[in-house]
Amino acid sequence: MKTKLKCFYLVILLTLNATSLFAQEVRPVRDNVGYCWQADKFDIFINWLNENCPDKNYKSENLVAGISPHDDYLYAGKVYYPLYKLIHTKEVVIFGVTHGTVRKEIGDPKNILIIDEFDKWKGPYKDVEISPLRKKIKQQLNPEYYIVSNKAQSLEHSIEGLIPFLQYYNRNVKITPIMVTAMSFERMDSISASLTKIISAYIKENNLQLGKDIFFLFSNDANHYGEDFDNYPYGLNEMAHTIATANDTRIADQTLKGTINTEKIKKLSDELWPEAGVSKECPLWCGRYSVVFGLLTVNKIAKGFGKKISGEVFNYSDTWTGGVLTVKGTMMGITAPYSLKHWVGFFSAGFYLE
Repeated sequence: MKTKLKCFYLVILLTLNATSLFAQEVRPVRDNVGYCWQADKFDIFINWLNENCPDKNYKSENLVAGISPHDDYLYAGKVYYPLYKLIHTKEVVIFGVTHGTVRKEIGDPKNILIIDEFDKWKGPYKDVEISPLRKKIKQQLNPEYYIVSNKAQSLEHSIEGLIPFLQYYNRNVKITPIMVTAMSFERMDSISASLTKIISAYIKENNLQLGKDIFFLFSNDANHYGEDFDNYPYGLNEMAHTIATANDTRIADQTLKGTINTEKIKKLSDELWPEAGVSKECPLWCGRYSVVFGLLTVNKIAKGFGKKISGEVFNYSDTWTGGVLTVKGTMMGITAPYSLKHWVGFFSAGFYLE
């Protein structure tokens, strides 16, 4: 009897182990307040945007990359909207931020990319598949250029915030999530060159077309201004807000519009990145590394296919100017208040093959 009982428990144990081995690990949601993870609620939100956003008819032809906010939808929804309407590719590479709160939890890594190994990511309509490109990157990119950390990707919200919008317009979209850490421009240029070779080979092997089959997103919010961010060089009044937002739009206009080249991308990094031992005012863009890295990579990929890229800024706003959207019935909230002592800018932009 005891032998039979032992065999019974052994079978149960082996079954449980086998189940765990084949179970798929889904990346959990980090922010369930500022973003929307219920399909019916997100449908309500998109319907509201359809009715309340002016149709500026941005073109989708030859659109290959974009800059997206990652702030709360009730703040930045009208800024997300014009970009995502144009994206219908089978897969999207997303370059995300490594926020300060995440860096503290994982030892503040620098000079690397961060990749995950989740089987899928959570989406409002169904779990999101991972592109085979991620495996290629892990196999072929110099190990000195990246780490694999599910913990980092679980703590970071700058990539997940883009998924509901992507999935609304393509239920079967696959993603390659990549977090970018702080590094020098030279280091970034070197890593992006290596990554470009891998992505370009993947595109050719799978007969993909830039902008039609594969797209690139750079997660970014513009200036984080106020006492909570220790960033208020112009003061804490309406004039300070006017100066700081004008600086955001100046930088975007000078570095992200028209034909993109290495010199223009370097100028963007000079505007955004503080230098050790050098006193200069830099707006606190939450995406200052992901945008530069993304542009370097897409610019190189386009060159490899005999193309250039050209940028267009779609929409800029901020939490103080726009306030909270009046949409009802989504169960979403805001993760931080806004005032002249605490506001965040954000914009969307698109990059086209010339």
